[in-house]
Amino acid sequence: MQATAAIVIFVGAYVLIASEKVHRTAVALGGAGLMLLLHITDARGAFFSSESGIDWNVIFLLLGMMVIVSVLRRTGVFEYVAIWAAKRARGRPYRLMVMLVVLTAGASALLDNVTTVLLVVPVTFLVCERLALAPEPYLIAEVMASNIGGTATLVGDPPNIIIASRGGLTFNDFLAHLAPLVVVLMIVFCLLCRWLFRSAFRYDPDLAAEVMELEEREAVTDRRLLAQGLAVLAVVIAAFVLHPVLHYEPSVVALLGAGLLVAATRVTIEEALSEVEWPTLVFFAGLFVMVGGLVETGVIGDVSRAAADATEGRLGAAAMLLLWASAGLSAIVDNIPYVATMSPIVSDLVRQHPGTDGHVLWWALALGADLGGNATAIGASANVVVLGIAARNGTPISFWRFTRYGIVVTLVTVALATPYLWLRYL
Repeated sequence: MQATAAIVIFVGAYVLIASEKVHRTAVALGGAGLMLLLHITDARGAFFSSESGIDWNVIFLLLGMMVIVSVLRRTGVFEYVAIWAAKRARGRPYRLMVMLVVLTAGASALLDNVTTVLLVVPVTFLVCERLALAPEPYLIAEVMASNIGGTATLVGDPPNIIIASRGGLTFNDFLAHLAPLVVVLMIVFCLLCRWLFRSAFRYDPDLAAEVMELEEREAVTDRRLLAQGLAVLAVVIAAFVLHPVLHYEPSVVALLGAGLLVAATRVTIEEALSEVEWPTLVFFAGLFVMVGGLVETGVIGDVSRAAADATEGRLGAAAMLLLWASAGLSAIVDNIPYVATMSPIVSDLVRQHPGTDGHVLWWALALGADLGGNATAIGASANVVVLGIAARNGTPISFWRFTRYGIVVTLVTVALATPYLWLRYL
């Protein structure tokens, strides 16, 4: 009975989010409240459980990085990068998009994808304003590039950290097994952008000429604050990359960095917190509680086990089913709680195949969850963050606008991952 109620609440909330008739934060809070009201989950499960509750690591990672970005914004560094990028692209819209998505994908391999989009999105708004371009196609392309690029490394996407922990995999394992495919996927994605966003590439030679005359160094207004901010950011990035050695959670690193930056500069706490996307953080909290209800009642576990049983111990069939099922489910459920739920089942499947052969199942799970996150507006954390920032800046991106591009990108990238897994491992 509770499982049915959990499904009804989640599906109802999903429909409301997709319809955009009610703000998604209100929907998430309402759904979370119903889960608690009907005792589908309780306070302990919602707030303190590592498997079915709010993922505070994600929430505080976002909060810390939003504060750091808020401080950096005051230095003019984003204007500097925007002018630099526009000049290198010579004002050509498609060339600019390729430059931004490659930059985003590369940064997402070293940072987590949420941190990357927090840094890239302000630049995008500024450069699009300079060239009189609609920012929405660029934002959509960048968040998809961040999800693709983040697949390449252990720290690039939060689900990868969960997979590495459960599977005993290292940073170099991800780099060796997934990075080559990600390079291919990014080349294809750049070509795909030419077709998907073709109507957005309107070149204005006069505006391009004006941009070429700008001096990017003049955009920096506070060099001392910039030096302090970049120093803290560099330390934070280094700590992210060294996570397997230092064993500090990304959320702890981000909060320490934010605290240090505010304490060491003249920026007040009110100024630092003024640009935090509070509705986005609250939306994540509500979404985690709703998905936690599905976990608590065994809905996600039953679906995952049924998929595993259907393969009857065949490694190839298990890998292909896991890849496509993960992509499909990650489009509906945020990929972080999905991977947290699925990883114990995959671990059992891997043990059934001695040696390293079974590791293909981990790569199938990672590729399906990371690439499937591109399919819908709530499939990955970075998607939600970008849509929240876009709405705050007066250029809202609808659920369906994002999704109609996301489904195409997901189908193409997962289709390319299929022969890669089959030919290399099976």
